[in-house]
Amino acid sequence: MTDNLLIIIASGDEDKVLTGLMYAKNAIKYNWMPEVRVVFFGPSQGLLVNNSKVSESASELAQFGKALACKFISDRDNQSEDIEGMGIEVRYVGEEISTLIRNGYTPMVW
Repeated sequence: MTDNLLIIIASGDEDKVLTGLMYAKNAIKYNWMPEVRVVFFGPSQGLLVNNSKVSESASELAQFGKALACKFISDRDNQSEDIEGMGIEVRYVGEEISTLIRNGYTPMVW
C-alpha cells in the first residue's frame, strides 16, 4: 500500500460531504499525502448541484484539478453540465476507482 489516497465522497448528508471536502482540500493543499484523488459518486452529486455550501466547497477543491464526478449518475440525473461548470471533470469512474485501488491508493469514503 502506498501513501496515495482516494477520497470517495458518496454521502447525501451535507455535514459528511462538507467534512470530506475540507479534509480533501487540506490534504492536497498541505501535501499530507503525495497524491490525493477525489471522486464524487452517488447521492453526493445531487448535493453538488442543489446545495450552495457543497457547491462552493467543491468548486474550491476543483481549483486543484483533482476532482471527478460519475458520468453515469450525472447524465442520468441531468447534472453533468452543472457539475462541469464547477470545474469538476465528469467521466465514468468505476474502472478508474478500481484501478486506483489496485495501484495501492487507500480508499477513504465519506
